[in-house]
Amino acid sequence: MRKREKDIYKVTIIGSIVNTLLLIFKFIAGFLGNSAAMIADAVHSFSDFVTDIIVLLFVKVSSKPKDEKHEYGHGKYETLATLVIGIVLMIVGLGITYNGVMETISIIKGNITKSPDLIALIAALASIILKEWLYRYTIAYGKRLNSQVVIANAWHHRSDALSSIGTGIGIGGAFFLGDKWIILDPLAAIIVSIFIIKAAFSLIIPSINDLVEKSLPKSIEEEIINIVKSVDGVLEPHDLHTRRIGNAYAIELHIFVDGNITLKEAHDIASTAEDRVIEKFGPETHIIIHPEPIE
Repeated sequence: MRKREKDIYKVTIIGSIVNTLLLIFKFIAGFLGNSAAMIADAVHSFSDFVTDIIVLLFVKVSSKPKDEKHEYGHGKYETLATLVIGIVLMIVGLGITYNGVMETISIIKGNITKSPDLIALIAALASIILKEWLYRYTIAYGKRLNSQVVIANAWHHRSDALSSIGTGIGIGGAFFLGDKWIILDPLAAIIVSIFIIKAAFSLIIPSINDLVEKSLPKSIEEEIINIVKSVDGVLEPHDLHTRRIGNAYAIELHIFVDGNITLKEAHDIASTAEDRVIEKFGPETHIIIHPEPIE
């Protein structure tokens, strides 16, 4: 197992252990503490647990080397995992919204229930602290490893921390202000669900773009052109085509070279340009530069 894969497994397993403990505590606190917001928060934590499992399953596949059936590698599986996490987040957010709206309507109609108990508030505070720590720990690894799926999972931790902040405010308001303010509990769940849905979109849209072969951002394409232009013998880069494969870039480019030089010299110029692009964007970069003669 490569070091990158081991590091992804390590950070994900640590997250899943914390998620499991929080999941159990939140469900207990939600039911014993009579808090709809805390039960919704527990469901969100359950989605975190599910996404941890998704990461562990997909990273194993995406880390496989190239083979004759996957000549560009297996990086798209990591993108697919990120998309699945985003969809799970979206479903969780919509579910929390629905439950919060139904509970709010019930309270408005006069179906007043008992205010949340202290155990629900303690669970919310514990979740805020632990999930924010998990976010910072996971995002640091995700950026260092350049892993889409680890970064996506980190944002799932952050969405849970935000969820718990809203939950804590709602539970705290209902707990300290009494039964007349119990509506704060489901309202908090609704507000939190908006943040969760927003986080889901931020994962789903880029993943779909990668899966449908959307070109790299213009700023990166311009950087590729400038790197190739800097190579002696390159007269004019053109016909640039780019896409993302997991965490790697796939690049195809044509260049004009002096038509009077030898085939070997033209090949060497293209190889030098390829090497510089790979040096900039990493060894997993797929690049083909085709030299064309010009008088």
